[in-house]
Amino acid sequence: MRLLLTFVALCLLHTSTAQPYGANPLEVASKREWQKKVRPAVMEFFQQEVYGIVPPSQPEVDFHIIDEGEAFGGKVKRREVEMTIGGSTKALILIYLPAQHKGKVPVFLGMNFKGNHQIAADPEVTISDNAPRGKELGTDPERGAAASRWTVEMLTEAGYGVVTIYRGDIDPDFDDGFRNGIHPHFYAEGQTSPYAHEWGTIGAWAWSLSRVMDYLEKDNDIDHKHVAVIGHSRLGKTALWAGAQDSRFAMVISNDSGCGGAALSMRKHGETVAAINRNFPHWFCDNYNKYSNNEEELWIDQQGLLALIAPRPIYVASASLDDWADPEGEFLAALYASPIYELYGKKGLTSPTMPAVNTPVGDGHVGYHLREGKHDITAWDWAQYIKFADRHFFGR
Repeated sequence: MRLLLTFVALCLLHTSTAQPYGANPLEVASKREWQKKVRPAVMEFFQQEVYGIVPPSQPEVDFHIIDEGEAFGGKVKRREVEMTIGGSTKALILIYLPAQHKGKVPVFLGMNFKGNHQIAADPEVTISDNAPRGKELGTDPERGAAASRWTVEMLTEAGYGVVTIYRGDIDPDFDDGFRNGIHPHFYAEGQTSPYAHEWGTIGAWAWSLSRVMDYLEKDNDIDHKHVAVIGHSRLGKTALWAGAQDSRFAMVISNDSGCGGAALSMRKHGETVAAINRNFPHWFCDNYNKYSNNEEELWIDQQGLLALIAPRPIYVASASLDDWADPEGEFLAALYASPIYELYGKKGLTSPTMPAVNTPVGDGHVGYHLREGKHDITAWDWAQYIKFADRHFFGR
């Protein structure tokens, strides 16, 4: 691998001192060179050094529908699917589809933070055994508590479905030694934790999104050719990694994903690699620790991750008060990945200047906006994603 990386680095990294922050636009001579030489090396770097590889031994994954019904006064169809991994780990997939839509429905797929029941005030949604409990022992968590982040009615009225899965059904978001999630299903004989180059929690979450995609390909009500994978914050990092690895996702959307997501790590602005590895040691592979306070040794920065998604449309979003996620670093990564889109004849970002607040840019295959406000995903964000999907999925 080292010989390949050395060769590719000469082709890949622009050395002009005019470029700031130690991360530069990807410069590759041709689409063939990108596909045959550069892209495989970039993918291998992120697999081995950042997110970790998925172990080769794969458990069996089964699906069966456990409930179907109506929601939102009959305007929306609800479906719940139980995904069983390795015969024992169970994860619930929640699907909302517009009731009056004719034909197969395009969908937005993403993970949620606290349980499927929190994305809408729907009393019929099954509460996962892994979901956090209420303040009083034994009480159910609040239904619809995260409804502002999902805007199910707005999405279904626009002709889209919503598909979500609770992160805690796949792997808990704390350092438990990888005992309480799906990782043990992948261990070799005698293994008790991932090897240094194997996946952490974000890798496991991303893998599970691809397994949900396996189901969506078989659901006759869903247009599996038009599935946009989306995530906010750490789940935005997850969506990007899922989209980079799995070309079945027709669009990838990152909302405030920050360091380890869309933001350039070499800027060392806001959250840093060291801060992530210290506060969330389970997110990435152990090899990622080599880059704590040592970001300049990264062979390639996050513009390489975004470029792996080309030529499929990608949208990166930031928030004006979310300095921890480094909005400028997110914008620059999208800008610096744009030359790879141009190799495919697709338009990327062209202006090196960040857009004004609440002024989306990107009439090509790379979109970006800086929303006014804090670290969140809002109805205004979703409105931009719907417009972007409308244009790329249906030319409207």
